[in-house]
Amino acid sequence: MARIDSHQHFWKYDPRRDTWITSEMSALARDFMPEDLEPILKKHQFDGCVVVQSAQTEEENIFQLKNAENNSFIKGIVGWVDLKSADLEERLQEYKNSPLIKGFRHILQGETNRALMLEEDFKNGLYLLSKYNFTYDVLIYPDQLIFLEEFLNTTNYIPLVIDHIAKPDIKAGNFSDWSKRIRKIAAFENVYCKVSGLVTEADWLNWQYEDFKPCLDTVFNAFGTDRLMYGSDWPVCELAGGYDRMLSLLQKYTSSLTKLEQAKFWGENATKFYHLA
Repeated sequence: MARIDSHQHFWKYDPRRDTWITSEMSALARDFMPEDLEPILKKHQFDGCVVVQSAQTEEENIFQLKNAENNSFIKGIVGWVDLKSADLEERLQEYKNSPLIKGFRHILQGETNRALMLEEDFKNGLYLLSKYNFTYDVLIYPDQLIFLEEFLNTTNYIPLVIDHIAKPDIKAGNFSDWSKRIRKIAAFENVYCKVSGLVTEADWLNWQYEDFKPCLDTVFNAFGTDRLMYGSDWPVCELAGGYDRMLSLLQKYTSSLTKLEQAKFWGENATKFYHLA
């Protein structure tokens, strides 16, 4: 079975658009393209990746489709579409003509309205995603888990994957509320979780393996190895030790898993969730 990095980004840096890249993130203020990632994936024997949107425009989808056309290791795309748009169904019908687009994401973590996912037009948009067999990546902070739980209590049939294990405060070691809520959400079998983006929630320069063990124990116990998938969050992980060090952290943690469990985590679950070819 293929080894898949389920979460990474490509962009041509635009300071007017990419305002989320602050001065402390200056290492990201440049282009990151497929030719930069491919040798890293080959070095670590990954067969492919899923590229995830970073810009909230449909131009982003076109950009990533062009990248995928020229780079066969890109196995799937998580794009962006306005879920509240009146012509959403027409847009989704059109995107079905691009089989590499597997799903969509909205940057919910940055919304002033922390409960945006509970608005009826947003929920209707998610329903249409499921109607057309698209997935949805949930990018939220721990304070929004309560709203995700409320959403799931009424709408639990849409295939969802939580990005970055919902970003617990690893630097402060504050896992209590996050842990309680993530365990409740894991009870919904339509929800997967990406073990990604951890190192940038820790002390970028001084993190140690032990900093991550409590939250890793939580998600592995809650979701099991059938609904967790590896993601690098490259190039953002370059802020906090880089791809190699981030990968070694997860290799160490998963070393005690069976071969079957490791195969699921390192590729099979992503392949199943995103329907990768």
